[in-house]
Amino acid sequence: MDKHFQIGYEPPEAEEYANLRVKAGLSGKDIEASRRGLPNSLFVVTIRIEGELIGMGRVIGDGGCMFHVVDIAVSPEHQGQGLGKRIMSEITAYLDRHATKGAYVSLMADVPADRLYQQYGFEYGAPASVGMYKKYN
Repeated sequence: MDKHFQIGYEPPEAEEYANLRVKAGLSGKDIEASRRGLPNSLFVVTIRIEGELIGMGRVIGDGGCMFHVVDIAVSPEHQGQGLGKRIMSEITAYLDRHATKGAYVSLMADVPADRLYQQYGFEYGAPASVGMYKKYN
């Protein structure tokens, strides 16, 4: 990773979070919901260049039994530079320090991002379990 990237551990502002998600091809998020949710993260890693948010990832959950990896996003113009791996390395280090024996760590993986997550020990749950969700409109 180039030295002009700055790694941070504070949640981004709601607007820049929502903008990065859309830019990276993830679903949009409501600004007010983002303002409420971001401070409740267990762990946040951000990557900035000259103050601009260009990558991030979070861990949410109860901090004991359940951890969920979310918001792994890198701006398209900075993809392919190892930033997703840096984000996942930071998240993995956090989980190695904080996840207790028997803790369940989950994430929802889109193809082709699933290959990245496999490098960090994540496996498919099917057929024993499948991901499900309910989206409020």
